[in-house]
Amino acid sequence: MKDVTVIGAGLAGSEAALTLSELGFKVTLIEAKPTTASPAHHSYNYGEVVCSNSFKSDDPYTASGLLKAELRLLGSKLLKVADMVKVPAGGALAVDREKFSDEVTRLIKTNPNIIVKNQVVDSLDLSMPHIICTGPLTLEPLGTFISNLLGQNLYFYDAAAPIISADSIDYSHTFSASRYDKGDDDYVNCPMTKEEYYTFVTELISAERATLKEFEKHEIFESCMPVEVMAMRGVDTLRFGPLKPVGMIDPAIGKRPFAVVQLRKENEEGSMLNIVGFQTNLKFGEQKRVFGLIPALKNAEFLRYGVMHKNMYIDAPRTINRHFQLREYPACFIGGQLSGVEGYVESIASGLIAALNMARMLDGKQMIEFPSETMLGALTSYLEREQGNFQPMNANFGLLPPLNEHIRDKAMRKQALSQRAIEKIKTLKND
Repeated sequence: MKDVTVIGAGLAGSEAALTLSELGFKVTLIEAKPTTASPAHHSYNYGEVVCSNSFKSDDPYTASGLLKAELRLLGSKLLKVADMVKVPAGGALAVDREKFSDEVTRLIKTNPNIIVKNQVVDSLDLSMPHIICTGPLTLEPLGTFISNLLGQNLYFYDAAAPIISADSIDYSHTFSASRYDKGDDDYVNCPMTKEEYYTFVTELISAERATLKEFEKHEIFESCMPVEVMAMRGVDTLRFGPLKPVGMIDPAIGKRPFAVVQLRKENEEGSMLNIVGFQTNLKFGEQKRVFGLIPALKNAEFLRYGVMHKNMYIDAPRTINRHFQLREYPACFIGGQLSGVEGYVESIASGLIAALNMARMLDGKQMIEFPSETMLGALTSYLEREQGNFQPMNANFGLLPPLNEHIRDKAMRKQALSQRAIEKIKTLKND
């Protein structure tokens, strides 16, 4: 039985370890927790979902939904867990984050082919088979080791939204519904009048932020833009972003509200709610004060305040190929957000691809070439494409090559792109 070492038991590392073990490899999974944890982690379990509990849309005719559909066809272990512990979230796949991590941890700890070692890694013998999945929050001194090894030091800044207690909400100022009626009454919606909204935005922009003491620059990834930074782009930016009232009617007034804040379940019981789109770097006291200006949240109890942290990633086009294999150290692969993918499902995908290709390399087989028409293939192609200024990327239809036949209708075009991708994955599985 061949041995592989996986560093990091996050989403990518857990997927990689479980995939390799099923393929008959002996896996040593090295995880720093509980010996050491990063500032953004809150649990000692594996596969921890750090920021939002949403895995984005599950509609196969969206980019994120297509990626999930491809991964399900390939037998992703973590996506199977996510489907088991999902909570209502309209058209999105959202999970009970505690149950998700509990189940991932159970699968790893009870797997006879996986040995877990809880320790902090400071360096690696890259002549031996490794999959590095230490994530965007790679601890020191390994972060410095990787930077020195690859001759680069890249990072961006990420933020997480607050979680509040469901029983602290003033439900007289809410209504339940999913946008465009996609799903049941999965979201608690907190409407705001024009006056309430502009008062909120004014206070949000002027609120005091937490000091990022050790950070040298503020490179903020667009999909995790702090809500206060977004508001500074214009007073109506939030109304056309996370607070857009499109697709819903407030029964109290019989029409669309001026703006609306959505709350999504964090756990199956619905006792914890996430303030959707409210990633923030405000000081904790300011979060309570400013977010309390939203009528439904005037007495909200914060179970977890929003935080901001530095994320590390490599310059993928210079460093790895589409198989997630280091160019200069072919026995070593890099998965997860450290590799330059962005997002939960994208991280799971990278762990799966790295594991499948590691297994094929060790078995002397040709590595898998995912067609560019698939979302998996498009993402991996992006990582090795020469770019002037590499930035992390998540699944989107812009990565896919165009259809042979031009389809003017946007919805029909996405549907055709998705159907083409699924057929390519099915063909790949049968080869």
